[in-house]
Amino acid sequence: MRASFASEQTYRQLTDALQRGVYGPGARLPAERTLAAQYGVSRETLRNALNRLADEHLVESVVGSGWFVAPEVVGEPPSVLQTFTEMARARGLRPTAHVLRRRVRTATLPEADQLRIPPGADVLDLVRLRGMERTTICLDETVMPLDLAAPLQDADLEDRSLYEELETRCDVRVHRSVYSVRAEVADTYLAAQLGVTAGWPVLVGEEVGYTDAGRPVLVGATRYRGDAYRFQADLFRPV
Repeated sequence: MRASFASEQTYRQLTDALQRGVYGPGARLPAERTLAAQYGVSRETLRNALNRLADEHLVESVVGSGWFVAPEVVGEPPSVLQTFTEMARARGLRPTAHVLRRRVRTATLPEADQLRIPPGADVLDLVRLRGMERTTICLDETVMPLDLAAPLQDADLEDRSLYEELETRCDVRVHRSVYSVRAEVADTYLAAQLGVTAGWPVLVGEEVGYTDAGRPVLVGATRYRGDAYRFQADLFRPV
């Protein structure tokens, strides 16, 4: 009975700390030994409380790295093409974008095929780190035909929606997207950018964006922290 009470009390104290923002979204919790001493309980009692919080998706354990507060989880509504900026705003959060790379180069053969442009044609290659408030969510890589995206070469794309900038500056509106999702693990570089450890699970959303006339205008790959993104879709059986 005493152990059960201690576990319940520790659970409530940890829940209160999370609600007060003592440990922010995505933050690493102190080591179990430190937390157990802080709350005056055994590590087994502490772990019972942490496992209960994990069942509620408030914290998560990463083997070899410890316990982490769950970040804000984002995801598109089923069957709706929604930009990262729109996802953040829908949750009352401030979207952020930091440009890591912007350059003009020649298209690779797969890119030329997807964008329906001549092999070797110029494209604008853009890489940005996206986040919501203080939480880093994803690394976004987008390639666009330069004849369409030329006005973006010198545009301020910090903390901006790429879809909105395309529409405003280039008169190009992305009408639909062919989208696929696959899993991978973060290498050292990606882990450093996303603020996680190497080997962390990553969800990769790959897309080709089209205008309403059916012209492909961008190809992209967005690498989301696996603990910060959920993909939803409506699936129908044929009649």
